[in-house]
Amino acid sequence: MAVANTAAASEQVATLPLDVSAGRKKLVFLRNAKSFTGLAILAFFTVLAIVGPWVAPFDPNAVDPNNALAGPGGDHWLGTTQTGQDIFSQLLVGTRGVMIVGFAAGIIATVVAVIVGVTAGYLGGAGDESLSMLSNIFLVIPALPLIIIITAQVRSNSEWTIVLVIALTGWAWGARVLRSQTLSLRGRDFVEAARAMGESRFRVILFEIIPNLTAIIASTFIGTVIAAVLSEVTLAYIGVASLSDWNWGTVLYWAQSSGAFQQGAWWWFVPAGLCVALLGMALALVNFGIDEFVNPRLRSTGMNAATLRKRGIRARVGFTPVVRESLLDGKAA
Repeated sequence: MAVANTAAASEQVATLPLDVSAGRKKLVFLRNAKSFTGLAILAFFTVLAIVGPWVAPFDPNAVDPNNALAGPGGDHWLGTTQTGQDIFSQLLVGTRGVMIVGFAAGIIATVVAVIVGVTAGYLGGAGDESLSMLSNIFLVIPALPLIIIITAQVRSNSEWTIVLVIALTGWAWGARVLRSQTLSLRGRDFVEAARAMGESRFRVILFEIIPNLTAIIASTFIGTVIAAVLSEVTLAYIGVASLSDWNWGTVLYWAQSSGAFQQGAWWWFVPAGLCVALLGMALALVNFGIDEFVNPRLRSTGMNAATLRKRGIRARVGFTPVVRESLLDGKAA
């Protein structure tokens, strides 16, 4: 009897109308409030990075003694420094450097982490031991002091020098996580089936392993970008990076060295700190949204749950979706 009821319920679910074409037109990821908010903030900073130097109302290096340490006003929206430099223009121009360093270092470090971690986890043996030892060495090395030492010894402290140094010291954690997950995936049935069909190692890794690591790779990338942004701001704040290139850390450096904290000139350091916090929050929200989009156990809201409800299926977080009782006896669930 139970088998008959299950079969009847399955037949009813199969005959329910499915609006597949409408579903494909909608971006499920963007319907997540966390993802949408994070991407909106990221888009805002990206636009500022692109057009900031062009729309800045003043030259960030221009000195105006007549408006020294002036508070926010009509001409200077975020006030001025003690030499009369416009802080709003400095933030606009400095956004490009922060975004370039953060995303470029994140991309390079993530690519290295994927190559090292997935290769070590899938191949095993001596190759795994060698790559794991290399990852462990970089894990125990304190990243920020190493970045400071390398940057101080390099004559050219350009943005791309900072990018390479941060990427060099920021890939090991992601590689370690990817290796452990690859070790779990390489013994799964679908990987074994691909091997049995004669697929090459490269094809198995590219089409079977890596697609199942999407959430971890995205999380690794976002975490590396956050670390890169904080490292860039820290290097500029302590005066190690080039002070001729404007970024949010440079603004904080001049505020600290000029005594803005003691003089109560909050407009000199608060906006730059808020920019760093907002960018970090945006990246974290995107990370949460990706995790909920990829992980079925976290899909409790959004279009997926709404579609399941229309089909009479109740999605439980952490459990397999079940058919509503209303399909079986016509009563309310």
